[in-house]
Amino acid sequence: MNATILIVDDEESIRRSVADILSDEGYRPVAAADGDEGLEKLRVDPPDLVLLDIAMPGRDGIEILEELRKSWAELPVVMMSGHGTIETAVRATKLGAYDFLEKPLSYDKLLLCVEHGLENARLAEENRRLRNELARSCEIVGASEIMVALKEQMAVAAPTEGWVLITGENGTGKELVARQIHIGSKRAGQPFVEVNCAAIPEELIESELFGHEKGAFTGALQTKRGKFELANGGTIFLDEIGDMSLMTQAKILRVLQEHRFERVGGTETMEVDVRVIAATNKDLEREMAEGRFREDLYYRLNVIPLHVPPLRERRDDISRLVDWFLDRFSAASSVPRKTISAATLDLLSGYPWPGNVRELQNLIERLVLMTPHSDIDVGDLPPHVRDPDPTAQVRALGSETLAAARAAFEREFLLEKLQENGWNISRTAEAIGLKRESLSRKIRSLGIDVERERNGA
Repeated sequence: MNATILIVDDEESIRRSVADILSDEGYRPVAAADGDEGLEKLRVDPPDLVLLDIAMPGRDGIEILEELRKSWAELPVVMMSGHGTIETAVRATKLGAYDFLEKPLSYDKLLLCVEHGLENARLAEENRRLRNELARSCEIVGASEIMVALKEQMAVAAPTEGWVLITGENGTGKELVARQIHIGSKRAGQPFVEVNCAAIPEELIESELFGHEKGAFTGALQTKRGKFELANGGTIFLDEIGDMSLMTQAKILRVLQEHRFERVGGTETMEVDVRVIAATNKDLEREMAEGRFREDLYYRLNVIPLHVPPLRERRDDISRLVDWFLDRFSAASSVPRKTISAATLDLLSGYPWPGNVRELQNLIERLVLMTPHSDIDVGDLPPHVRDPDPTAQVRALGSETLAAARAAFEREFLLEKLQENGWNISRTAEAIGLKRESLSRKIRSLGIDVERERNGA
């Protein structure tokens, strides 16, 4: 559809000539002889761009621009004047005018200005749409009491510059919390850079974080910008911060305190302005007590502590999450929205979800893609959800502490899932909604010998 251009000018000859030029270029011109008529036409049929004369009888263009901005804040407006001054142009720009053209008009310049104004408006609208989609994709679903409290804390924390430490089990949505805080902050238009501290080898982490100069080490074929440099002006998200070595923790602490660093192999000191959000599934206070995490780094990061609860502690949200994932994956797969039976939902609500929301998400996606009928029923669920192993439950109930009970259940659950996936750790991690590195650590912590179990299976 051709773009509509509203021409507001008290000189009929200018309105006619500008309209003819715009029509020849494929635009749809609409003319108004004064500001009030222009505002009325705006209300009836909002245009894509306005050409607004400054010197008009009655209310001048600056007054009209002020009123226009109250209701059409994003509409591109190009001011026109035959005797404009620098002061007038500056004032118009402060009120949100896109550009300023002097009379007599150069039609080439006019057309170029209109083209650029429309393109700028299109890009701004696309940017708003993408931001809305991003915010939607990062939405934290949940109306349970514990999640309402978390959302309230996030709403207070987001607009501040305070650093945030997010704790919670794997799969609970710590990254979503970090992204929502960034989206709600003053840095929302700047980069959000994620660093998975557990996934980067120790010998490469300094280069990943701070970058390196060409020739700094074998294989450094070109200069590389690090994560801190890429995040400058925005937010850096240090995920799995508890898995950093003490040596790397010391280097991170220095950057966080001084806000400057040098690339590996470089001599130039680079200053950086970032907001830091960190996350971990570990008990950092226990890690400090056992000498695996620096106290000074912990207290530097832990300005605003947020805890994301496991799914088993907010079972009221499971039905909401199921609906959310059904909508999302049905739309993404271009299939009719599937429904889920009440009996199936009851089973999902009673399942312990050791992989938390990520495990639920993966399961619903699998059900949307693989269930041949429109209604998901009990028989469509995998065996471990449909009929949990009673042996694991008995062992857990016989444990003396909550931690021991949980460990007993997790061990039985992981052994079952590993066996289902041919003892392949990567496939098992994907199936239960964990990162491979996290699953490997969990297997070690539970004393599972995959090779021995595989041979005995």
